[in-house]
Amino acid sequence: MEEIYTQGVWMAEALQQRTRSQEKFWLLVTHIGDPKAAFLLLFPFTYFISKRAGVAVVWVAAVSEWLNLVSKWILFGERPFWWIGESRLFVNRQPNVHQFPSTCETGPGSPSGHAMVSAAVWWVVVSSLGSFLYSRTHSVVLSAAPYLLYVLMLVAVGVSRIFILAHFPHQVVAGSITGFILGVVLSHRVPEGRPLLFFFSFSICLLLGALTLHAGLQHLGINLSWSIALAKKWCSRAEWIRLDTAPFSSLTRDCGALLGLGLAQYWKPGGWSLPWAPRALSLAISSMGLYHVNRLPLPVRPQGLFYGLFFVKFVIVPQLVMVLVPGLVYLFTHKKKKD
Repeated sequence: MEEIYTQGVWMAEALQQRTRSQEKFWLLVTHIGDPKAAFLLLFPFTYFISKRAGVAVVWVAAVSEWLNLVSKWILFGERPFWWIGESRLFVNRQPNVHQFPSTCETGPGSPSGHAMVSAAVWWVVVSSLGSFLYSRTHSVVLSAAPYLLYVLMLVAVGVSRIFILAHFPHQVVAGSITGFILGVVLSHRVPEGRPLLFFFSFSICLLLGALTLHAGLQHLGINLSWSIALAKKWCSRAEWIRLDTAPFSSLTRDCGALLGLGLAQYWKPGGWSLPWAPRALSLAISSMGLYHVNRLPLPVRPQGLFYGLFFVKFVIVPQLVMVLVPGLVYLFTHKKKKD
C-alpha cells in the first residue's frame, strides 16, 4: 500500500500545482459533495419536484452514509494530510502541498464518504430525470444527458477530495463504485407509506448496529480513535478540526434524518399537494430555514450533548421540508384563493 499512497500524494501535489487557480471551484465542489449537503441542499430541491425522489434522497443518503461509516471502521484507510508526516517517506523531499479548512476530517479515509454518498444520492436524481425525459421525448440522446452530467459530477467530487488532501485516488474510486451500486439497489426500495414504527425501528437498528460494531472492535483491542488523534496531530490549524466531521456525527445525522422522515410521513401522509408556484415558494423558504438550522451553534462539551442536539437537528430537517413549510404555504395560498 505504501506505493499506492506515495503515488497518490504526488498526484495531489501535481493537481494542486496545476489547478491552484481553480481552488475556489474545488472547495465549492467538495462542499456540494459533502454527505450533509444531500440532506440540506439536494433533498429540498428534489422533494418539491418529485416527492418520491425527495424521500428517496433522504433514504439513500442515510443508508449509504451509515454503510460508509461501518466500512471506514473496518478498512482503516489513511488520509493524505496525516499520512505524509506519519509515513516518514518524504524526509529528503517534502511534497509541496497545502491543507484547506475542509481537509482535516477526523474519520478514516477509505472509502471516500463524499464520493460514495454523492454517487448514491445523485443516481436517484439522474435516473428519475432520465426516465422523465425519455417518457416525454423518447429521445435516447436527451435522456442520456443526465447520466453524462452524473459521471462528470462524480469525477469533479473525486478530484476535489484529492486536491484538498482528504483522500487518495483509490479511495475515491472505491467510494464512487460502491455508491453507484447502492444508488441502483436502494432507489428501488424507497420506504414510501411505511408506518412510523418502521422508521423508528430502522433508526434504532442503525444506531445499535454501529455501537455494537464499535464496542466489538474496541473489545478486540482496536482503537477506533486512532484517526482522530492523527487528524489533530497533523492538521495545519486546530480550528479546522470539527466535531461534526467525526464518525459519530455521521451516525447521529443518519439516524435523526430517518426518524424525521418517518415522522414527516406520519404527520402528513402523502405530503401537501401544491401547484408549481407555491412549490417554488416552499423550496425557497425551506432552503433558507435549513440554512439557519445548519448554522445553529451547538456546544461541543460534553460530547454527548452535542451528538444529542445534532440528532435533533436532523430530525427537524424532513419536518421543515415536508410538513411545516409547505403546510404554511398551503394555508396562506388556500386562504388567498378563498378570498
